[in-house]
Order: sequence, then C-alpha cells, then structure tokens
Amino acid sequence: MNTEVSSIHTKTETIQQMLQLGLKSEGSFAFWRKPNSSLLEMVLDESSTPQKVELNIETLEPGFVVHPFADQEDKKAYFIKANKYLNFHLDNPIEIDELPEWAKIQLQGEEKLNAKEIRDLLLGQTQSNSNQFSETSEDKDHFIQLVKDGIQAIQDGLVEKVVPARTKTIKIPEEFNLGCTLLSLMNSYPNAFINFFHIPNVGTWIGASPESLIETKGDYFYTMSLAGTQPAFGDNPLKTAAWTQKEIEEQALVSRYIVSCFKKIRLREYEEHGPKTVIAGDLLHLKSDFRINMQSTGFPDLGSIMLNLLHPTSAVCGMPRKESHDFLQKYEGFDRSFFAGFLGPVNIQGETSIYVNLRTASLFSDQAILYSGAGVTEDSDPQKEWEETELKCKIIGKFIQNPQS
Repeated sequence: MNTEVSSIHTKTETIQQMLQLGLKSEGSFAFWRKPNSSLLEMVLDESSTPQKVELNIETLEPGFVVHPFADQEDKKAYFIKANKYLNFHLDNPIEIDELPEWAKIQLQGEEKLNAKEIRDLLLGQTQSNSNQFSETSEDKDHFIQLVKDGIQAIQDGLVEKVVPARTKTIKIPEEFNLGCTLLSLMNSYPNAFINFFHIPNVGTWIGASPESLIETKGDYFYTMSLAGTQPAFGDNPLKTAAWTQKEIEEQALVSRYIVSCFKKIRLREYEEHGPKTVIAGDLLHLKSDFRINMQSTGFPDLGSIMLNLLHPTSAVCGMPRKESHDFLQKYEGFDRSFFAGFLGPVNIQGETSIYVNLRTASLFSDQAILYSGAGVTEDSDPQKEWEETELKCKIIGKFIQNPQS
C-alpha cells in the first residue's frame, strides 16, 4: 500500500489526521476552535507522563491547561505543553503541504487511518481512564431531591443559589466518527469553544462550552457572566425570548459576584456590557461581558488573579462560593472530575483563552459520560431543572450517538 503523504481534500480528513498524530504519539494532546472563528488549533506533548503546573498564567510556557472542578491538593492544573503546534483555517482549501514539517514527517511513515481505525485506537487508549460513573449521579429521583434540598438550603439562609449536577451515560456506537462529530459540533455551535483533549491515564473529553472564564489579549482582560437557560424556538429566537424573574436574578447573581471580585482587589475601572440574550446551539442564555485594561489599571497579572478568584464560578457552583461548594460536596454524591472545571490554550500566539468546561462528555472504553447542571434558586421547579439538564446533555450526546458527515 502506498504510504506517501497525499493531499487532503476534506475538513473531516484533516481532523482525522490531527487525531491520528495525537493518538499515535501516545502522549497528551488537545485541539480546539474558539467561538466565532474558523481556526482549528492543536498542541501535542509526546511525553507519556502527564504534566501539572501552578496557575501563573503570565509566566507559563505555551500550552493547554485542564483543571478539575474541585481543587487538587497540590493546587495545580494538568498542562499539555505545546512542544508541537499546528493550525489551519477550516474555511480554506486544505492541503497536506500546509502542515508544519514535523507533522508531514510523522505522517509520511504511516498509513492514513480511517474513521473506524481512529475509533478503535481512541477507545483502546481510554480503557485506562478513570471511570466516573455513579449510579447516584444518573438517578432522576436523586437529582430531584438534590434540587429540593437546594431550595430548602436557600430558604434556610445557608446559600443564595446552588448549582447541582448530574451525569448520563450513553453507548458510543460502532459507527462513531470522531472527526465528523467534532466538525459537526463546529458547524452547529459557531459561538461555542469546541474542544477535544486526551491525557493518557487521566481523561479524554470532548466539549462545546458557551462560557469564557478569562481571556487576555494584549493589554486587555475579558470575562463574562452567563446564566439562565431556555430552549431556542422559532426562526428568530433571540427576538422572541422571554425571561422569568428567576432567570434574570440567576444571571444577575453571577454578574454581582464578578464585580465583588473586582472590589476585593480594589479594581474600580472596568467596562460592563449587558445583559443580553445569546444563543448557544439549541439553547438561549443571558450574558454580560466585562473588559479591563490591565496596564492602565496597574494589574498586569489580572488573568492569574481573576482565575483564582472566579473558579468555581457561581454559574457552576453557587453563591456564596464556599457554602454552596460545601453543600454540593455533601449532597451531590459523585466526582465531577473535569466537568465545571476549566480548560483552554495559554499563551498561544500571544493570547490566553480559558473556558468553563460545560456541555461536555468524557470518553472511556465504549461509553461516554455526559455532564450537566442547573442553577437552583428559591423559585426553582425541580422537574423543570431536570428537564434543563436533559437539554444540556443532548448538546453533546446527540452528536456522539448520531455521527454526521
């Protein structure tokens, strides 16, 4: 069989080749596409031993960070160092000659794997991943009771808001095509951070997050508050959306928390825009944007400072942070792992973009665990909160179970 590198004519084939490069290396890798962008990027660290780093964003080498929901004892994040990096624009004609030299050299000695071979290679490498399955976290009655307990805790004055989560396990079908799944996510969710990462013996995850945690670009720092959820209906859902007082207050709580973080470090000069209705796939949310000039305000390391102050945000944990986190640790009944943690590229081409790990699934063996949560306030309806988590699970689940070309 001819093993020479040939031109790549489809986006899916290019993504398949990127997956092949990563999986064949037996190291850690990640690739992603930022919101409202056509640039697909990849970092690869061929070391077989996962690396962890302290979160001093400004001094980190280029790479990709992954941090779980709960703090580790060492307070560190997993780090995929950009020993090798490539990117290409999805909307341009794609040729193998455009890949960097290291990728061309590696591919020249290998036969191009098809979708089934990629699937088998992927699932073979995820068998050793930690299985986060929990019968408790899959049970509807448990989640309904969890919401009721959350409402009671709010009425008792223990918390203002709490965000319980659950899981849903699905089978990865025989015809699963990871390249098609990722491309379909990119096409369907242009406003989301589409991501895939694989860290041997740690985790393999796929996601389409709608929520930026922090971003630094040049002199500017950015963050957002995102909360409130409803299905997107009709030809123009942004204009027909109607928000309840419960949802408006839920989003306002997140914005107030961000502002309280600014006050805590005595940062007084910031821009706030919103809230406004935004669309993320099949769902609508309320969003406010914040922007700060780090140089003029005297906070050149604001990225690291705010990352520490914001995580876990009230949108994925609750308010006050410590009390809501304690509630979840006591009653939720499972390990969230990387769900509602954060991830993203650091110091890649002069930018850092960290996102909350939402609308996500972990892959292991021939199964995928879907994760979702719902913001609970005093006005919450437990059945409706369950239905909201079902909608969120479908965002990733439908693409895993129904591969598209």
